[in-house]
Amino acid sequence: MDILGATLRVCVDDLEASVSFYERLAGATALRFERGGVEVAAVGCFLLMSGPEAELEVLRKVAATIAVTDVDEAHKTLTELGAQVVLGPVATPAGRNLIARHPDGAVYEYVDRRPAQALPGPGTGV
Repeated sequence: MDILGATLRVCVDDLEASVSFYERLAGATALRFERGGVEVAAVGCFLLMSGPEAELEVLRKVAATIAVTDVDEAHKTLTELGAQVVLGPVATPAGRNLIARHPDGAVYEYVDRRPAQALPGPGTGV
């Protein structure tokens, strides 16, 4: 499994004010999307999230987002090393992801940039 980098997850109260700060800090323009009622802005190595407290409470449990070349390969490697995959792989607006709990209890999101159409369809047994 190739790890390409990591993104720091930051839950914020005021997304607009935070985006402005992080865009200037990172020297990059935010990529914005919404998922499950949570507004998200990806700015450089930061993933800013704002939304209902119940949703943010769950998101805070994930320490970081780790970019990999292939989520399926990450799934295999993580499982072999004793990690528990708790969600995924699933399609996201930016590719595919999975959530894994490492043997030490830390929880991470793993993402790749493979398009959603690369996922097997329902009933394929995969």
